[in-house]
Amino acid sequence: MIASGVGYIQPHALDELWFHTGTACNLDCPFCLEGSRPGDNRLQRITLGDVRPLMDAAVGLNVRQFSFTGGEPFVVKDMVAILEYAASLRPCLVLTNGTAPVVRRLTQIRRLAGSAHPIAFRVSFDFADEARHDAGRGAGNFRLALQGLRALHKAGFSVSIARQMQPGRDEAEVDQEFRQVLAAEGLPADLRIIAFPDFGTPGEERTVPRITEDCMTRYQTETTRRAFMCGFSKMVVKKGGQMRIYACTLVDDDVRYDQGDSLEKALSQRVLLEHHRCYSCFKYGSSCSELG
Repeated sequence: MIASGVGYIQPHALDELWFHTGTACNLDCPFCLEGSRPGDNRLQRITLGDVRPLMDAAVGLNVRQFSFTGGEPFVVKDMVAILEYAASLRPCLVLTNGTAPVVRRLTQIRRLAGSAHPIAFRVSFDFADEARHDAGRGAGNFRLALQGLRALHKAGFSVSIARQMQPGRDEAEVDQEFRQVLAAEGLPADLRIIAFPDFGTPGEERTVPRITEDCMTRYQTETTRRAFMCGFSKMVVKKGGQMRIYACTLVDDDVRYDQGDSLEKALSQRVLLEHHRCYSCFKYGSSCSELG
């Protein structure tokens, strides 16, 4: 009998805990999946005092990594102090646009290279073409992002890049264009490149195929189901002055995915795949995580 219920993921671990640093950003990209822009407060900026108890609790739940996204993390006053504490406990990953906020704080960031656990950085590049990239992110930001990427790599941090998928184009060909740019800048041409589909903007409603329980058994295996981020990670956001736990990094615009304020309790909650971005995970295997 074909199941007619909504497809779901049952969490099996807390391998990765994400922190949203807030939707404030130095850039104002019209396509931003978080709707981030200068001064934006949809999700509030975090402090060390906000996140420290959650990091300690996550360590007690055997978390493997702390990861950070925004907005732009380095517009947050406490970001370096947050990373210093987080990296004293576990390895870290930071998603950044690599531009002015990073370049301005490079002296502070370089000091983190001596942390007890490694910190990796993923820098966003929409397109390998400078003019096309800057059309969305503002003039000069392609070069600034390359400057930030080079500086982070030179300081000894592991770095990767994130780019947009380009429908109708061969993805390997697009990657090769990026690798040529990286090589020309003296960066390793074999840096990890992660491609993401268009997720839309916060609150946007998109019509996508419904993911049913049958979909999750017919087209997915136990192994691939366990690879869904909502199976092994959570994201913490700050709303209304309160730290809230959400099912994953892509659903913080939907209160149905607010799982309370306890990491332990959130781990027992089944995640229904009803957000339109869930379909991107189902179709493309999209994942913000770099955990293997």
